[in-house]
Amino acid sequence: MIERAAVWLIALGLSIAAYAYVGYPALLKLMSWLRPRPPRVREPEVWPFISITVPAYNEERAIASTLDALLATDYPADRRQVLVVSDASTDRTDEIVRGYADRGVELLRVAVRGGKTAAENAARSQLRGEIIVNTDASVRIAPTALKPLIACFADPEVGVASGRDVSVAQMNGDPNLGESRYVGYEMWLRDLETRVDSIVGASGCFYAIRKPLHMALVPEALSRDFASALIAREHGYRAVSVSEAVCFVPRIQSLRLEYRRKVRTLTRGLETLWFKRHLMNPVRYGRFAWMLASHKLLRWLAPWGLVLALAGWLLLAAALESALAALPLAAIALLVAAGWWWPEQRRAPWIVAVPAYAAVGIAAALVAWLRALRGELNPVWEPTRRSATDVP
Repeated sequence: MIERAAVWLIALGLSIAAYAYVGYPALLKLMSWLRPRPPRVREPEVWPFISITVPAYNEERAIASTLDALLATDYPADRRQVLVVSDASTDRTDEIVRGYADRGVELLRVAVRGGKTAAENAARSQLRGEIIVNTDASVRIAPTALKPLIACFADPEVGVASGRDVSVAQMNGDPNLGESRYVGYEMWLRDLETRVDSIVGASGCFYAIRKPLHMALVPEALSRDFASALIAREHGYRAVSVSEAVCFVPRIQSLRLEYRRKVRTLTRGLETLWFKRHLMNPVRYGRFAWMLASHKLLRWLAPWGLVLALAGWLLLAAALESALAALPLAAIALLVAAGWWWPEQRRAPWIVAVPAYAAVGIAAALVAWLRALRGELNPVWEPTRRSATDVP
């Protein structure tokens, strides 16, 4: 009886994780073959006027190179507005941005720090573009990335267009190969979702949205990039991923920093999903409801599935009185510990980096669930500082 219960726990737990990471993409792949639905992209005769927003808090080390990269893109200079939103920065960020005034860069300073979403909300009254492009101060937009992103809006069904994140190495090494593998997997999955119907969340680093959709107020504790795709679907639009719109994202230097970032982003993601939970109603939203539940809810439930599987494994081992069950657990613990304490200036091998990154993601998800269920809202945080990157 105990053995049977243990096997059921293992099967149930592993099934949740297997569906979220393997089964769902496999179904998307099949659907993309049977009935592909890519966006209808074409370059307009006259490029629409766009507003590019860059929320920033104490980014004196990165803001100049970020603005240089934005101004170097091939989008017509007379068809864009660049607005930096300083979230009550206390360093030289504002001073540096003012130095770009003669090149058309505008500064909006928020007097009281409220976090990224609050800064984006505050900027809405200053935006003049038909399409709003949101990006981060710590990333780099490829010189040819803006036009493919904006060209998607020639399709009247597209409300949000998300860039393609490319995880790049630090100049002093690459200790986080796990992040690179995960980002690549996520971008592949978004490509499949685009061919089938709609992505369920945009890249916070680089995405564009029609202005009427962007003007919707998003509560400060929620994630606007995730909410943007949900708002688009509420209004009958699609959100798509654009593989040519490349955004270079520097990898975080250590698993400890990555853990804190994931706890923060997953907590905000869970709160955002709860805020827009009606979109998981399959009667009203059909295929999108299934995609949202599969990509987000079940993905975030997968760590609890693994906890169930682990409990079943331990129960089975106890019933069989086998000490060998501890060997896989010991191996996992050793890999995680090695990845956690690996020196930041040295490259960790993939056999350490990938399992350790996955385990840290599982731990962060469990903590995020507990925080979200307790109603811990944290709109203000210290941004994850990323070092200079080897950008092509």
